[in-house]
Amino acid sequence: MDDQVDTHEDTPTPAEAPGTAAAGIDKIMALLPHRYPFLFIDRVLEVEPRQRIVARKCVSINEGFFQGHFPGYPIMPGVLQVEAIAQAGGLLILMDFERPGDTLMLFTGVERAKFRRPVVPGDVLEIEAKVLNLRSRAVRLEGSIRVDGHLVCEATVTCQLVKREGGGAPALSPKPTLVADPAAPDLLSAATQNGQDGSAPDTAAQPESQAVTTE
Repeated sequence: MDDQVDTHEDTPTPAEAPGTAAAGIDKIMALLPHRYPFLFIDRVLEVEPRQRIVARKCVSINEGFFQGHFPGYPIMPGVLQVEAIAQAGGLLILMDFERPGDTLMLFTGVERAKFRRPVVPGDVLEIEAKVLNLRSRAVRLEGSIRVDGHLVCEATVTCQLVKREGGGAPALSPKPTLVADPAAPDLLSAATQNGQDGSAPDTAAQPESQAVTTE
């Protein structure tokens, strides 16, 4: 009897489907400089390069901030939820850098931050960040966090891209795909303007970046 030929075509897994790409903690730590207890991304679920990312954070009672926020009533601080959005956005941008280890993303602004409900131990955060504007040295992101499908946090963040000590200047891969939001300002901020023409950022206006050499 002739051998039967299996004509079944493999169905792509979600991670293989167009517009998605899962990444584990090893790749996350290779891209982000953050480490415990300040790394708030456990896994990347979806990526659309330079446009959108979805990541996950599993909130444990062992998180260090729960020791003081608050004893007997643990709630994840809202500022750390915004930080998680920024870290997800950082992953999205740094994935496309030629030398991601040479670059840091520093906050220059947070707008329209809202916290809809408390985040508590046991919650699994689905963190989404979308690019509103992307330039060579700055990015504006719209982010949200959901737990079990319910919106718990949303914010728009602006970050500046600066080089780390000993690293080269921030360098995106050629021909970036810019995602423009008509409602967003044409220039992200004064910091963006400084970076766009290749000059050093105004460190007096942005104390967070004082320790970083950008020349």
